[in-house]
Amino acid sequence: MNFYEHTIIARQDISPAQLKQVEDKYKKVIESNEGNLLKTEKWGLMNLSYIIKKNKKGNYIHFKIEGSGKTIVELEKVEKIDKNLLRYLTIRVKKIDLDTNYFEKNKEDKETTN
Repeated sequence: MNFYEHTIIARQDISPAQLKQVEDKYKKVIESNEGNLLKTEKWGLMNLSYIIKKNKKGNYIHFKIEGSGKTIVELEKVEKIDKNLLRYLTIRVKKIDLDTNYFEKNKEDKETTN
C-alpha cells in the first residue's frame, strides 16, 4: 500500500451542503476501492492563481490516503466527469504527516483577531 496526498478544488459558488456532498462522495469512492482515508482537511475558499472556468476562487479539500494505484485511478476517473470540480491533484509520498495542518490558523492568531 502506498501513501497519497490528494487535493480537489471545487467551484466557488456551490453551497456548503453541496460541498459536504462532494467530500462524502469522494470518501466513498476511496473506501469502495480498497483505500483507507487517513485524514481530511478542509482548507476553505481561497484565491486561485488564475481564472479557471470563470472562477477566481475555489473551495479546497485535501485528503491523505493509503491505498493502491487502482484506488487513485478510480478516484480520478470519477473526478474527470464531475462538474463541481475545477481541478484535482494526486501526489504519492513516502510517509504522511498527520499532525500538521498547514492551513489552520494558530491559536495565537485566533486570540489576536477576537
